[in-house]
Amino acid sequence: MSALLIIGAGGFARETAQAVRDAGDVELLGHLDDNAALHGTEVDGVPVLGGCDLVHGLREARVVICVGNPGDYAARARLVRRLGLPADRYATVIHPTAAVSATSRVGPGSVLLAHCVLTAAVRVGAHVTVMPQVVLTHDDVVEDCATLASGARLGGGVRLQRGAYVGSGALVREGATVGAWSLIGMGSTVLGDVPPGEVWAGSPARRLRAAAAPALDELATRTTATRTTATPATATRPMGGPVT
Repeated sequence: MSALLIIGAGGFARETAQAVRDAGDVELLGHLDDNAALHGTEVDGVPVLGGCDLVHGLREARVVICVGNPGDYAARARLVRRLGLPADRYATVIHPTAAVSATSRVGPGSVLLAHCVLTAAVRVGAHVTVMPQVVLTHDDVVEDCATLASGARLGGGVRLQRGAYVGSGALVREGATVGAWSLIGMGSTVLGDVPPGEVWAGSPARRLRAAAAPALDELATRTTATRTTATPATATRPMGGPVT
């Protein structure tokens, strides 16, 4: 049985732990989190083993990084860069109820939670978060470190550039591009392209302001440190469940 470490111990990390438990075929070793107050405790029955850098001493375990929130959705990219792990250390977690077509691809370190759908020829990069009930339709491209919150829907041929964040219940029209490190507010309707590094909201969505400093810092770095080759989604289930 393969072993897995979840980096982070907040809400997203707990949801990922539940997805792993639902699969039932991976040994979940525990959480790693830099909050020293959590060390030696349990979160939903899963131990918090220590800080994130412990991952370097647990070389046999695969890893997913489950940090970030709308206030700092760049945290995952920063942690990937800081840890400097090779792509083959990262697992891909796909909840058993997710519907992922054979023509779609999901990259290492990405997490797809319950009841999300990838219909046809969808490309999901590395370290992408796909929350419950998200629908990605034909030919969508989701680049590394992007986040789709619960219930987001993308029309066909949409591109989410690196680090983009699409809020809960948001809709993105077919063929549109959401620029790198931009944030789409919850419940918004995006009818056209969104430039990089901006916050848009409303129906139809309009520009509100520039993105927060952590996202703009990532945009400025233009790092390629976390770019990895996506692998076939069908190849992410060799253990009869969602984790590789």
